[in-house]
Amino acid sequence: MSLRPDATLDKFAHRGDGRLPGLIGVRFTGVAENRIDAELDIRPELLAPNGYLHAATVIALADTACGYGCLAHLPAGAENFTTVELKSNFLGTLREGMLTCVATPVHLGNTTQVWDAVVDDRARGRKVALFRCTQLILWPESARRA
Repeated sequence: MSLRPDATLDKFAHRGDGRLPGLIGVRFTGVAENRIDAELDIRPELLAPNGYLHAATVIALADTACGYGCLAHLPAGAENFTTVELKSNFLGTLREGMLTCVATPVHLGNTTQVWDAVVDDRARGRKVALFRCTQLILWPESARRA
């Protein structure tokens, strides 16, 4: 699969407005063949009650980057996708700063895609999490009957 011509940074900039990615503040900084770059400023409301970064915040950033990567690389004729599995390994945490995320494909098929993401602490340049998800490609009803 190659990058779809309609998958642009401008198009992705506001796709999440009013939805979870927009609510938590995910920003896209790069859309390219086999790569999506995103970032997120850490704010107090994204922390867990213990004062450290909530795991769900990291997962939301990584899953969003991988999801947009899947959208950007959908096979011709596919309608959409849905996440069927995800996994995350946490290597550290933060209380402030910025998270950066790079998502890259491991497998780009007609039925599934598998994406990996690395989430980093921007200031220190260290990994915060490793993430992997599997996306099920959704086809129009007419394509499923054929």
